[in-house]
Amino acid sequence: MSLGLSPKLPLQMDRRIGSYALTQTYPEMIKQNLKNLILTNPGERIMDTGFGVGIRMLLFELNTASLRSEIVSKITRQVNLYMPFIVIEQIIFHDEEEGVATNPNSLEITLNYSLPPLGIDDFLDISV
Repeated sequence: MSLGLSPKLPLQMDRRIGSYALTQTYPEMIKQNLKNLILTNPGERIMDTGFGVGIRMLLFELNTASLRSEIVSKITRQVNLYMPFIVIEQIIFHDEEEGVATNPNSLEITLNYSLPPLGIDDFLDISV
C-alpha cells in the first residue's frame, strides 16, 4: 500500500502517517517538479549542473521583450530536456499595466501546460 508518491515541498510533518507529507497524485507531483525546475539555478543541483532555469537570477534585469523571450526559451529548453512529457501551451507574463501584478518589483508568470499521457491541462503560477 502506497501512501504517496514523493515528499511535498517545502517539507512538513504529517502526523497521520508519522513522516513527511507526500504528494498524492501524479499531476500534483508533476506540478511540484516543474516548479522546482523553474526555480532551481543552474549549478545548484548536485551531479547535474545544467538542471534549472534560474529565474531568480533574472530578477534585476530590465523587463524587456528580449528578457521575456530569453525566459520563454530557457523554460522551453529545460522542460523539453528534463520533463519531455509536458507540453507548454502558453507562458503569460503579468505586468503592472495589466492590473494583474501585485508587486511592481516582482516577476509573475503563469505557465499553461498539458500532460498528454494523462489527458490533463493545468497551470502553474510563479511569483519571484
